[in-house]
Amino acid sequence: MPIREYQATDPNRSCSSCRQPFEQIESVNQPPVEKCPQCGAAVVRLISAPAVGASRTGFDDRAKSAGFHKLKKLGRGEYEKKY
Repeated sequence: MPIREYQATDPNRSCSSCRQPFEQIESVNQPPVEKCPQCGAAVVRLISAPAVGASRTGFDDRAKSAGFHKLKKLGRGEYEKKY
């Protein structure tokens, strides 16, 4: 079940919970929320960028220290050890 973010369209007519973005767990088939569940103010669904890119957890360093190797593909069936 996805977690979707919403925020009030008019901050002057909203409660403290929907003035700032809030998360709502919903079914994939469920239509987007149109009103704040607490105060009934109009809300809009926010679209956030997916987390894509290099890992910042240090996984590569931990794998290297555990004795694993990273391979780089050179060609068809040919790989080179990076570390």
